[in-house]
Amino acid sequence: MHDGHGLMLLLVSGVFGAVVGSFLNVCIYRLPRRESVAWPGSHCPACSHAIAWYDNIPVVSYVGLVGRCRHCEVRIPLQYPLVEILNGLGYVGVVWSFGLTWSTVAYCGLFSALLVVAGTDLTHKIIPNAITFPGIVLGLISAGTILPLGLINGIIGLLVGGGILWLLAWASPYLFGKEGMGGGDIKLLAMIGAFLGWKPAVMTIMVGSFLGSVVGVALIASKVIRRDDYIPFGPFLVCGALVALFFGPSLLDWYQSLLAG
Repeated sequence: MHDGHGLMLLLVSGVFGAVVGSFLNVCIYRLPRRESVAWPGSHCPACSHAIAWYDNIPVVSYVGLVGRCRHCEVRIPLQYPLVEILNGLGYVGVVWSFGLTWSTVAYCGLFSALLVVAGTDLTHKIIPNAITFPGIVLGLISAGTILPLGLINGIIGLLVGGGILWLLAWASPYLFGKEGMGGGDIKLLAMIGAFLGWKPAVMTIMVGSFLGSVVGVALIASKVIRRDDYIPFGPFLVCGALVALFFGPSLLDWYQSLLAG
């Protein structure tokens, strides 16, 4: 990846990821509103004016327009270029880590799905079934065809990942006196398990829970939120899944070496 061809591949991956990221913004905006992601075409949410192709170039158009709609001059949320940049960087990271393989295609799809989930959960506290249900199916198909874990491990990952959160959701009212994980979180982890297997699914829960606890305590301590305020868990599961995707094998080897003494 350090030669000229490798650098060009990474550059193309980043640009392609940013282009896909532009569509992900459409999904993040429309799916919680139960709107079609295909029709109508891209338009300003404030004035409904159709966005010309030259105003829809990832990142570049945002900079050129100084973050405002060309027609009504309403400010464009920073989310739009941020999602494009993150998806571009994610594709670069996947290609860097896994090379130019069919597995890379599946992992790029997973990365984009996770980005949409994080976006919708942060903005609307919703994890769309339109992402997780097809994601579970595609994860199992990928596991049985192009991913190294195999279909059986994909099924076990789905059952273990979704099962753990389902059990926590069922037990929470009895243990803590209030509702625990939502159905969207359960389906999200089932999707992650289908793509990555059961060990990365468990790692996702561990990392996500740790990050959620740290962030939650920090927000409460700084009085940004109250103790009983709701914090979306989906983005923390997404972070945990990305740690498992990119660093899972290394972390598991390190942990097993600690146990071996």
